[in-house]
Amino acid sequence: MSSEYLKLKIQELGEVKSGKRLPRGHELTSAVTEFPYIRLVDVSNGRVQKDSLRFLKPETRSTIKRYVVNSGDVCLAIVGHTIGMVFYVDSDFDDVNLTENAARITSFKNFMNSKYLYYYLTSPLGQAEIRARKVGSAQGKLPLYNIKSLEIPIPPKFEQDEIVETLDALDDRITLLRETNTTLEAIAQALFKSWFVDFDPVRAKAEGRQPEGMDATTADLFPNSFEESELGLVPKGWAVSKFGDFINRLPVGQKYDQKSAFPEGRVPVLDQGKSGIIGYHNDSPGVKASLEDPVVVFANHTCYMRLITFDFSAIQNVLPFNGRGVDTVWAFYATKDRVKFSEYKGHWPDFAIEKSVLPPAPLTYAFRDVVDPVIRKIRFNELQAQTLIQLRDTLLPRLISGQLRLPETEVLVTESMD
Repeated sequence: MSSEYLKLKIQELGEVKSGKRLPRGHELTSAVTEFPYIRLVDVSNGRVQKDSLRFLKPETRSTIKRYVVNSGDVCLAIVGHTIGMVFYVDSDFDDVNLTENAARITSFKNFMNSKYLYYYLTSPLGQAEIRARKVGSAQGKLPLYNIKSLEIPIPPKFEQDEIVETLDALDDRITLLRETNTTLEAIAQALFKSWFVDFDPVRAKAEGRQPEGMDATTADLFPNSFEESELGLVPKGWAVSKFGDFINRLPVGQKYDQKSAFPEGRVPVLDQGKSGIIGYHNDSPGVKASLEDPVVVFANHTCYMRLITFDFSAIQNVLPFNGRGVDTVWAFYATKDRVKFSEYKGHWPDFAIEKSVLPPAPLTYAFRDVVDPVIRKIRFNELQAQTLIQLRDTLLPRLISGQLRLPETEVLVTESMD
């Protein structure tokens, strides 16, 4: 492979177009219609996720039907802290409307594999090019003309295809690890629901049965009857408490942003999106966390929540907390998804006054003991995925520069997935 590929501007590879904001007076709906609307909050790990999609009403769709994406399009976030987020449009999202906060590259020339462009823009080389074209202070923006003028090294089409095939193999493995973690997360969530929402062990004891799936010591921690509360029937002796009464808001130390975070470093900087990390630095972490002492983060604007088991720093409005008098993992599941994104504002005040049934503290720690192996497996899979992501992100620049050839790459990929 050569290090002297022809460089072409993105506007020579395809068409660069904008998304479209909702017309004044129109709103999205959670009711499923034929017309999904892609927002940046719906994007994670380079793909549009279906679980959070909102929809256009037919009368709204008719006014903005030209501003759509199609399979194979490459999209870029163009506003604020999301600049640099790139996502690829799969076939599930043909003819779907796109937010005004993103641009789309579409109608590619026949010498282009659009996924090659996606991988280039997500690589350290591409991310540096994108950041260099941001304009304005504070939140900033990425103008369409700066996207159009961005130059990309273009290998012959067959080499693009081979590069994409190689990187796709890594992406598939990364996706599998993430899907496994989704399943593990669902297992922990289901156990929490059984114990602390449906109160299955209490119901079993009330009926004279031994609660299933637990030892006698744990079963003894549950009462055998219910009582009335402001939230309805709850296990006898359990309290009702505001979130703010059983969590501790933690300081974050120095706050970071896109300008002060780097593509690589020792300490990750958490953002408010589902992608989770905006960059890295090599200073002291703002928040200490571990598998033994995890921390929960609440994104003040997007309401996205994560259980963090590693040291980190944060951007503005990423708010960490741990349990106060209860186990932190229990506090995470007790508060998770209880406040959802409604508008771009600070949601913490609404979050802190939400209420939950509060069991005795020993029961929260017993729950933690049961789900701890799941939490550890999730972290192990995260570390494996991070290793594969680092490999993927370093391969493309080395291939383009001629430092690495495709046969050598195939060996590296095979070894990394053994």
